[in-house]
Amino acid sequence: MIDQPRPWRPEDVLADGVDHAEIDGAPVRKGTIAAFLRNARRWAEPDVAPPERALLTGAIAEAVPVLRLLGLFEVLEVRDPALRALIDAC
Repeated sequence: MIDQPRPWRPEDVLADGVDHAEIDGAPVRKGTIAAFLRNARRWAEPDVAPPERALLTGAIAEAVPVLRLLGLFEVLEVRDPALRALIDAC
């Protein structure tokens, strides 16, 4: 009988107790996507003060290369035009 392929699960990428992995030669920390999403949602809020927005911008820009490596933007579209412009500029 031929083994059926199965979808990837989180533990297939990072086992319990492991907080980072090397993927295609780049270090990827556990939580990178979740942190990016939280920062992006906050960055898009209209009431964010400039100092906080600058910090969020830096965190987003730092995450973009790894997220590109993972293929996030190939399967998900960023709907906020300003956020998409920021990501495209990184």
